[in-house]
Amino acid sequence: MGRRLMVMAVAGAGVALVAGAALFVSGEQGSQAARSAPGVPAREDPLTGQEVAQATVIASAGSRSHMAAGRIKLLYVERDDDKDSSPDRRRADAYLYDYGGDRLIVRTVDLGRGEVVRETVARGVQPPPSKEEETTAAGLLLSHPGYGKTVRDAYAKAGGGRLRSAVDLGLRGLIFIPSGESGPAGECEVHRCLRLFVRLPDGTWLDTSRMVVDLSAKKIHTLEW
Repeated sequence: MGRRLMVMAVAGAGVALVAGAALFVSGEQGSQAARSAPGVPAREDPLTGQEVAQATVIASAGSRSHMAAGRIKLLYVERDDDKDSSPDRRRADAYLYDYGGDRLIVRTVDLGRGEVVRETVARGVQPPPSKEEETTAAGLLLSHPGYGKTVRDAYAKAGGGRLRSAVDLGLRGLIFIPSGESGPAGECEVHRCLRLFVRLPDGTWLDTSRMVVDLSAKKIHTLEW
């Protein structure tokens, strides 16, 4: 299920949304019009790098102070595929997460007009983590007095030598939704939390099955069983 479809599905289960919803869009081949006019993207074409940069600047304009403080982060930008919009409009959806309020914010940018034309705000909706969030989670793991040493020792033992930073690790993150867990991990009912899988230089994976990284609280939870 795509990201916007996921937002709509969760909203149908009782999550309040404000002013619309968000759609996940996969890349598609350009239309005949785009093929006949090279360099001019059609509505169905994937976003160009320039369009992603433009949407990022416009969507972030109202949240720059919170983004600078780390309270809000831009997760990713994708093409908007609202069938109700004008067929000659190019739009982009910018996904931002407010860790202080634990809210997903989706801002739809009209690239031609250069402005935000729709904003969706939802609580209890957790899209897949971004690469930056995975790196942030790994940084929190490395800063933990116990787990940090475990990761560094395992990295060196696997032939990686001295671990310089989180960017040296092979990472895969998945959203953690608690299911009856007791203890601090229960906070992940509301907070944005990741299960982080760490690949070592020799191709093996570190056992992180009991570790949950809470990005909202900026701390590590240990699952109890």
